[in-house]
Parts: sequence; C-alpha cells; structure tokens
Amino acid sequence: MIPSIEEKKNKLHKEIEALRQEYQVELPKQIADARSLGDLKENSEYHAARERQSFVKARISQLGSQLSQLVELAADKVDSQTIGFGSQVVVLERNSNTRIEYTIIQPNEIDPAEGEISITSPVGRALRDHTVGEEVVVKVPAGEKRFYIEKITTLLGNVYTV
Repeated sequence: MIPSIEEKKNKLHKEIEALRQEYQVELPKQIADARSLGDLKENSEYHAARERQSFVKARISQLGSQLSQLVELAADKVDSQTIGFGSQVVVLERNSNTRIEYTIIQPNEIDPAEGEISITSPVGRALRDHTVGEEVVVKVPAGEKRFYIEKITTLLGNVYTV
C-alpha cells in the first residue's frame, strides 16, 4: 500500500529542510572557501559548489511544488466514493475485454509495470472523480480506450464494487 498523504508531506518537509540547510549554510561556506583560493576561472571547487547551489535551489522549488500538490490532495475528499489520489481501481478495458488494476499516484512516483499511474496522466485524468459502474473513454495515441469501473479501493481502505 502507498504511504499516506501525511507521511509523504513529512518526508518532503524533512528533505526540504535538509536542502535549505545546505543551501543557506554549507554551500555559502564552500563557495567562500573556494573563492579564497584565487582565480575563479580555473577553480573547480568554486564551480562545483556553484553548480550544486543551482541544483539544490531547483530541487527545493520542485519539492515545494510537490508539497503544494499534496496539501491540495489532503483538502480533497480523499475517501469519497470517487476515484482520486491513492485510489486502487479495477477496470474492464472494453476494447480487449481485459481487467486492469491501477493505483493513482503522484507523477514523480509512477511505476507502470506495477500498475501505478499518475493522477495527471491521460488515464488518471479520465478516471479521476468517476465512480463504480461508470464507463470512461480515454483518448490515447493509439485511439480510444473504454474503461468500465468495477472496483475502487480508497486511500483509507474503503472498497466500492459493482
């Protein structure tokens, strides 16, 4: 089972705090030390520290964005009878008459081989906010897929079936 929204938020907070410490305290010291070595044009320590500083700044921004998404998801009806973040969904793909199980997760965590899809993917967007017994049409590069929703298990473990 996937971690709860609160667990994910705590993990992101910890990583952001560690990166802020590095960005605000450690990297400025490294840059100052490297600068004291002289000529900056050929100073690999200086360039490496500045490059790391850019990376850390971008990562903090990326994690902040993910945290904002989680806050939004937490405000949503996570345990409603409709498909949303954390839902495990069993659908009957009408075109091929095969059953597929998906887990709806954040974009940065997907593993299609495990049936994990992003809530922002075409299939994830099409399934979101639908409920058991509904048919959903998804436009994919190969055409259209028709999914009949047979079962939803919410993030909190409630199960809804046809």
